[in-house]
Amino acid sequence: MTEDTPVESDRVPGAPHPRETATLIGQDAAVAQFHAAATSGRLHHGWLITGPRGTGKATLAWRIARWLLADAATPDLSVPPDHPVARRLLALSEPRLHLVRRSLDDKGRLRGEITVEDMRRLLSFFQLSAVEGGRRVAIIDAADDMNPNAANALLKLLEEPPRDALLLLVAHRPARLLPTIRSRCRELRLAPLSPEDMARALAPLEVPGDPDRLAALSGGSVGEALRLAGQDGLDRYAQLVALFSRHPDMDRHAAAAFAQAAAGRPGAEGDPFDLTMTLLELFLARAARSGLLGPPLPEAAPQESATLARISPDDRAARHWAAALAELSARARAGRAVNLDPAALVMDMLLTLAQGRADPPG
Repeated sequence: MTEDTPVESDRVPGAPHPRETATLIGQDAAVAQFHAAATSGRLHHGWLITGPRGTGKATLAWRIARWLLADAATPDLSVPPDHPVARRLLALSEPRLHLVRRSLDDKGRLRGEITVEDMRRLLSFFQLSAVEGGRRVAIIDAADDMNPNAANALLKLLEEPPRDALLLLVAHRPARLLPTIRSRCRELRLAPLSPEDMARALAPLEVPGDPDRLAALSGGSVGEALRLAGQDGLDRYAQLVALFSRHPDMDRHAAAAFAQAAAGRPGAEGDPFDLTMTLLELFLARAARSGLLGPPLPEAAPQESATLARISPDDRAARHWAAALAELSARARAGRAVNLDPAALVMDMLLTLAQGRADPPG
């Protein structure tokens, strides 16, 4: 990304934007499901596209939008790249499509949430475009970035949808959405990619890093593998494992350095705080899994198996780490919403975890 490249909250560092991605790998079932619904004559107005981060959800949303607005008939939802609609979508100049994503504040920084003002622009889009008639499509990426006011505005839109409107909600964590939003959408769930599909998807991208460890952390997600590789995610995760290798003792200087990296550095690509929280949540989830099923293989960092086996030896410990995961995830969302200092927030989380008992929780 150069200085002239606009900041886009829905772009994975080191990867093409979903609107630029012509190929969707490993999601034939979801494509067939939507095609069957679209050709049945009763296309639902709201679609919730779910699944692990980076498995092609946004790529599918753009593929659907392109196919519908081009009035194509291909069963794989493909549209020739030289089609006028395809060119306009690539340039973000298609008047019948509206994209909702985290916008920039008055200082040019990405907001932490999709706001009600973003949703009001969507309402205006439907009101103004209604005069021209025809199909209109909105992509919300990611819907779980909406704050409560934005979510309520979307709910009203789903309850009384404009004529010929289609809303495509990309959701990495659909449980964060209002149950009433989920109930008013049809779900397209994308599965993690198989090792073979991961290899196909990553091969032309020349992703650096240990492939086995990258696969262990990315969970069948090409987008996540790219993000981890592009933001030194493997090294950051190894630092996190090392911090817990002597739990509950913790090297405060190493913890402070890890937390400080969550604040990022000038010119850094991606969101360092989001990456840090992803790695912390992955570690806690793998610790909880270790207590139930044993340490996961392959290891995602040196000494990970030994560390997890020691801090999470049984189901009681698994419950402890699962509860910690839920608590700290909620704390991160709240802290981000009010723009708390990322480094201070992460350091507080690490110290909270370090204060837990070394023995398995009872």
